[in-house]
Amino acid sequence: MCGIIGYVGTKPVTDVLLEGLRNLEYRGYDSAGLAVLNGRGIQIRKRPGKLSALIEEIKRKPISGTIGVGHSRWATHGLPNEINAHPHTDCTGKLAIIHNGIIENYAQLKERLLEKGHRFRSKTDTEIIVHLIEEHAKHAPIAEAFRLALKELRGAYAVCLLSADEPTRLFGARNSSPLIVGLGGGEAFFASDVPAILGHTRRVVYLHDDEVVELSAKGARITTLDGKPIQRAPSTVSFSREAAQRGGYPHFMLKEIHEQPASIAQTLANRLLPDTRRVTFDRRTKAFLDALHPDEKFIIISCGTAYHAGLVGEYMLEEFAGAPVDVDLASEFRYRGVTLDRRTTVMAITQSGETADTLAGVRLAKSQGAKVLSICNVVGSSIARESDAVLYTHAGPEIAVASTKAYTSQLTALALITLYLAKRLRRMTPRRWRALLENFAQLPYIIERTLTIEPAIKKAAAKYAAERNFYYLGRRYHYPSALEGALKLKEICPLIHAEGYAAGEMKHGPISLIRKGWPVVFLATDSPVYEKVISNIEEIRARKGACIVIATEGNTAIRRHADHVLYVPKTEELFSPIIAAIPLQLFAYYVADANGCDIDQPPNLAKSVTVE
Repeated sequence: MCGIIGYVGTKPVTDVLLEGLRNLEYRGYDSAGLAVLNGRGIQIRKRPGKLSALIEEIKRKPISGTIGVGHSRWATHGLPNEINAHPHTDCTGKLAIIHNGIIENYAQLKERLLEKGHRFRSKTDTEIIVHLIEEHAKHAPIAEAFRLALKELRGAYAVCLLSADEPTRLFGARNSSPLIVGLGGGEAFFASDVPAILGHTRRVVYLHDDEVVELSAKGARITTLDGKPIQRAPSTVSFSREAAQRGGYPHFMLKEIHEQPASIAQTLANRLLPDTRRVTFDRRTKAFLDALHPDEKFIIISCGTAYHAGLVGEYMLEEFAGAPVDVDLASEFRYRGVTLDRRTTVMAITQSGETADTLAGVRLAKSQGAKVLSICNVVGSSIARESDAVLYTHAGPEIAVASTKAYTSQLTALALITLYLAKRLRRMTPRRWRALLENFAQLPYIIERTLTIEPAIKKAAAKYAAERNFYYLGRRYHYPSALEGALKLKEICPLIHAEGYAAGEMKHGPISLIRKGWPVVFLATDSPVYEKVISNIEEIRARKGACIVIATEGNTAIRRHADHVLYVPKTEELFSPIIAAIPLQLFAYYVADANGCDIDQPPNLAKSVTVE
């Protein structure tokens, strides 16, 4: 992933592609490149780093033409370097492809293609697509070879193909990754997002899954994977470029909240294999986990939201894998005289992979002989490079300062590690294992269902938006959820003071502040401590506090105890913090929005904290 632009028409294609990539920079990326077809064949230019590096490369080695494709990459397979940057070409150099998404069966396809003599240059999953097309093109026209290759892919993709044998046409397709067609006068476009083409046209066609497009300057021919024609009238985009970058959402935070079904699916891809009842990882991470001692001690270090993910991980690993776990704020870890040895794994959780305190903790752990496993979103980041093994979350770029999808992907990664170790150490019955895996596989769909309660959350937020103090309370897995809910609110709405507590600690001091109408958010989904949470709710009600309760669908009895109930789908307790994060994020968002706060860029906060 991240940004796609394609053009066929009469304008200088390099200018169009670079403008499109510039308008997609908001999505985040670590390299960029383009492919242009002219009388000399397909010409490739690509560079790691910022778009400015690619622009300088093109100034040094100009290319011209009127058809081509461009891509900005956020690394998922392979380091962010020039070799792994898109576009990728086949063995002949007559095909070039760009791709967003993750191909789940790329390893099997690559092995087959290697046996047939194909040569690979990169470490990406994308490159197998262009070689697969090349293989089919030995026996079929390019358009048919493209469709045949797509039928073999398992996973998410938005792809654009440039062929030297088709100088007036581009080919594109999508499955679970966005791709749009833009139509102008005597020109046409592919793009992963509307802002890339708004300077040229407002007439767009939004492609659906399993649709294939042949694009020419005269227009677009859309078909199914089997070649059946599809008729769809173009839509007219009415919003501004800035609004388009947010996908029509008023803020990046809301957009990223709604991206969580997809981001969690990306974290699970190639790792959760419910058909074969397996959890697996890349070779390096699997070897690391397989080598752990049965009595391995874990110390989780992280900051901010990632620290709350670590606290959830503590419950997961101790309950299901039987592992002793400590969780430290990375900023404190170095200063408490912790004892580390070869039977200690320090687990570093970070979105950016550059968090200064966490990086310093990783270096301390390594210096004292401990092993380091990191959970990270940014491929090739400092912490990822210095770890013995790394589990990339593949959540995609997160623009808003307040973390949403990165957090739930971190929880998903922790659950994957937990279940892998539980199975390896034989900590659960096969029946229990199957039940957890089946529920885990449904997680993206459960998140989609959870998002449907947004209107109820917005209504509750409107009622309490004028309040200036909030408590968040939970037990067990939902104690960290309470901390995270409070952090989200005070991060994006600096007018409000919010605190999260373990519900059982309420009576040890904080309850003295409760006054009539003081809002308290309770996490009361089904769990072994549900009845105790109800007792805590009644303690607040006795002091006339206002109780906003997140509860499990079907629990009608909870209404007797609450001023507001927000229902979430039933799930295994192991995954309940992932589900509960959605209403907590949305509630914070709508309270902040009602207060007119700068949600995406709150004052005094930075997305990546690179100072200690």
